This record gives sequence, C-alpha cells and structure tokens, in this order.
Amino acid sequence: MNEMIETIFTKVPPGYLIIGSTVLALFMGTMALIIRTKAAKRPVTPMKIILPPLFMSTGALMFIFEEFRIPLSQVLEALLVGLLFSIILIKTTNFERKDGDIYMKRSKAFLFILLGLLIVRLIGKLVLSNTIDVGELGGMFWILAFGMIVPWRIGMLLKYKKIQEQ
Repeated sequence: MNEMIETIFTKVPPGYLIIGSTVLALFMGTMALIIRTKAAKRPVTPMKIILPPLFMSTGALMFIFEEFRIPLSQVLEALLVGLLFSIILIKTTNFERKDGDIYMKRSKAFLFILLGLLIVRLIGKLVLSNTIDVGELGGMFWILAFGMIVPWRIGMLLKYKKIQEQ
C-alpha cells in the first residue's frame, strides 16, 4: 500500500492530482447537498448527528503515510480555519418540532453557505497547491473539514437536545 501511495505521488504529475482531487471534491460537495436536502424531509436523531464525524474520522488513517503528514503549525492553521467555518454552519443550522418529531429547519442561506464554503476550499486548494505539496495539502484540507464538522455537529447536538427538552 505504501508503495502504491509513493508511486502515485512520484509518477503522477501534481497538476493531475490537483485536478482529480478538485473534481472529486466538487462531486462530493454536490452529493452532500443532495443528501442534505433529502435528509431535511426526515426526522433528526442524535445518531444522525453523531455518525458523520465518526465515519469521517477514518480518514485520519491517511497520516500513516509520510506524504500526508504536515507540521504542527499547519495543523493548527487548518483547525482554526475549520473552526471559523463551523461557526457559520452552527449559526445557520436550526431545528423545529413537527408532529412530535424534530426536523432540521430549511434555510436558503444554508445552501449558499455550503456552496460558498466549497468554493472557498477549492480556490484555497488551487492557490496553495503552488506552494504546498499535494499530499500535505490533502492532509491540511482533511484537518480543515474535520475541524469544521466536529464543532458543527456538537453545536447541532446541543440545539437538538434543547428542542428535545422543550
């Protein structure tokens, strides 16, 4: 496995890796928007709030490979940016009670915020790819995303519990 990763990072031109990862990010962002829109039609449960960060945490296994490891200063920068992005998501994610169940409130702003965050990430990736190695950039953006989703989901869970207690 390590040989395969090393081969990818030494044989495939960095431009192709950036383009491929950008296309993949656009696809994943589109899928997230579609799933999110459909999920708003079903009641929310604590498990539906908690599971996405747990599933995403498996991505940390990338740091087993040297190509993805980054210095502590970049880890802190990525976490800080993720935390700032999460504040926007926390503020725009709200719940309402309908027919005894708790649902996410639909918000037109939320769609634009998710699209905006995706665009900011893509632009950041394209700009930073000139100065930061592709593997390290992948590690940084995973940390950014994880640093965004964990506080957002904790905020969601707190809001959910508050509505549940009412």
